[in-house]
Amino acid sequence: MSHVELGCVECGSRYPEDPALLVCPACAARQEAGGHTRGVLLVRHAELPDYWPQAHGEWRGWLPLPDGLELPRFPVGDTPLLHGAALGARLGIPHLWLKDDTRNPSGSTKDRASWLVCAKALQFELETVATASTGNAATALACCAAAFGLQAVVFVPVTAPAAKLLHIRACGATLLAVEGSYDQAFELSSAACLARGWYNRNTALNPYTIEGKKTALLEMLAQAPGHALDAIFVGTGDGVILGGLGKGIADLQQAGLLGEAPRLYAVQAGSSDALARGWEACDAAAARVPRADSVADSLNVEAPRNAQHALQVLAATRGGCVRVSDEELRSAIALLGAATGIFAEPAGAAALAGLRKALELGLVDTHERVALLITGNGLKDPAAAGSQLPDALRVAPRLEALPRYI
Repeated sequence: MSHVELGCVECGSRYPEDPALLVCPACAARQEAGGHTRGVLLVRHAELPDYWPQAHGEWRGWLPLPDGLELPRFPVGDTPLLHGAALGARLGIPHLWLKDDTRNPSGSTKDRASWLVCAKALQFELETVATASTGNAATALACCAAAFGLQAVVFVPVTAPAAKLLHIRACGATLLAVEGSYDQAFELSSAACLARGWYNRNTALNPYTIEGKKTALLEMLAQAPGHALDAIFVGTGDGVILGGLGKGIADLQQAGLLGEAPRLYAVQAGSSDALARGWEACDAAAARVPRADSVADSLNVEAPRNAQHALQVLAATRGGCVRVSDEELRSAIALLGAATGIFAEPAGAAALAGLRKALELGLVDTHERVALLITGNGLKDPAAAGSQLPDALRVAPRLEALPRYI
């Protein structure tokens, strides 16, 4: 591991690594209750490898982990980048790729952040890691903590999908269902970490969440033909996955491996469009929505924690925000499954819904090389994912009973 520091995305101040340091103290002094996180810190590497990472063992060299730290074998990452030929034919885009992160251990790209946070907990000799989540980050932490021999405490809204809650319980984490919103669960978990001395995994608040999620971008461009993509779409709530993609681009450019960056597009549900509001106002403070409520529970955030950094990433990559409706999200689930065999939850299918909308708006040309980051498996929220899919046809056990159109 090369020397690393933590750098503030707002004021640029640099700090040495410290398990107690989550955000820039100077900028955090301006934190507003319920607002986006002030003083988000990014890992800054003094030097990076000069090769394209091809597998999990190789991209460890891109992460802030000491060489001698032994970690359990846990298959996070190395998910495929699939050529979506059939889907591309339907959309008129021949160069369409899908990063299938539903194949991670908990079925979500959030495993990437939890893996690194748990690794840092072992490095710092901490025993308990806690987080707030709408479901996926909590499930990811429960899985990774179990594999790493750590204790996990997770805070989720009572409205979190039952399948995610079951998964958390099965992995032995302490599950706390908060009678309130995700944003309230976030504040409660952060206060509990401070009071109990737990390691705080909360998204954006812990700098290693962004660093872990950058591995998705490292893999995408390592796997893409010619190491080149023109545009990447991803469902966006707190903005940390988006921030991770941007961090991966910045690191590849620092290493001299990447020239022009792919445009990044944040896809948001129309009723949970806080980041889009901030983008249009050119102001992170405007990235708020009174009541985030869409079929995509993972995208329901009233004040994106990583708003400042996410907006910087969108500007730096010449991307933008795309709004889609709940109906468009459900439709994308059906199209994605029928054309690729990938079953995604609403937030995971948001990337496809966003691409369809971007094509309508003329944001993407059909000749461009486009990738969709599919972030979560449909079995995580089967009620929402299956709400617009056709029902089974009931038939008698006789050949003549089969409908003629089959």
